[in-house]
Amino acid sequence: MQRKRLGIGQRSLIFFFERNMINENKYTIEDVMNSLRSDRPISIPMLFQLSDLSPDELDHFCTEWSGIEEERRRVIIRHLADISEENFQVDFSEVFSHCLADEAPSVRMASLDGLWDTDRLALIDPIIRLMESDADTEVRSLAAATLGHYVLMGEWQQIPYENISPIVERLIGQIDSEETPQSVKRAALESLGAASHLRVSSLIEQAYDEGDPDMQISAVFAMGRSADARWLPIIIDEMLNPTMEMRIEAARAAGEIGSSDFIPNLAELVWDEELEVRLMAIAALGQIGGDLAEQVLQDLVIDPEASDVHNAAIEAIEEMGWLDSDIDLSLFDWENDLDNDAFPSA
Repeated sequence: MQRKRLGIGQRSLIFFFERNMINENKYTIEDVMNSLRSDRPISIPMLFQLSDLSPDELDHFCTEWSGIEEERRRVIIRHLADISEENFQVDFSEVFSHCLADEAPSVRMASLDGLWDTDRLALIDPIIRLMESDADTEVRSLAAATLGHYVLMGEWQQIPYENISPIVERLIGQIDSEETPQSVKRAALESLGAASHLRVSSLIEQAYDEGDPDMQISAVFAMGRSADARWLPIIIDEMLNPTMEMRIEAARAAGEIGSSDFIPNLAELVWDEELEVRLMAIAALGQIGGDLAEQVLQDLVIDPEASDVHNAAIEAIEEMGWLDSDIDLSLFDWENDLDNDAFPSA
């Protein structure tokens, strides 16, 4: 699942708007569940009240949840996942955790989507179980993909490294097993990309060399996650691949590796016939940064023939400037700044 990246100003506005939505629309958990069980349209303000549930509120939610019709449960959890994607204040993790055991695969998948950036270590084992034994292959694949976030956090020392060792071993186990569906193997390989395990490079190389187009796409994704310049020649070659999906992944991998050697090739991809490829190439240039990348993006902004990507180029330039800045986010007092007229009142 591709996540929408927000600019700093957008994040601030969302923070301001959603914080006030939560504060000004306080419902009891009984109010919320009565509304969700009804056949009325789903109320977004009501959904915000499912953030940071107390133990008693969570018990009430769990008791009432199964009484909601399956399709409505799916829509509710999908709404919560979408809210979580663009919001750093709400926390629906308790709801998502409960719904990992929902009888509907679509609800389990939406819950996994909602946990895409969780740092809760208690969820590692349940997600591993879904990857290894869920009855639905799509759920297994998404669980394997979700575990990749934990691998990244471990490699970045955001969680204790010992917590990701069993994840890496179980992901490798899925790749090694002949009974694992290919979609699960692909997701497992992608999640392993960032891992420093001794076998990861050989697994990526093996998947790429086997020649299956889908596995090659996942191998290139994993190459990007590895941030290893050894894959540079392969990624450059794949930017010319006739398959759109591969060109997209090659551009993504270039941005994640961040080598300026990719810039000439990305400069060609910004004129690809497929808009999705162009957008990914633009995002990659923003990640790589530097004068040459900025010049390519500036040229796009003023070129009338590139009007369909002007906004993307502007955002990439803005992000490039933000990433190159020395601003320390920890110096901001978001609460006081927002309260002291950081935004004009209506």
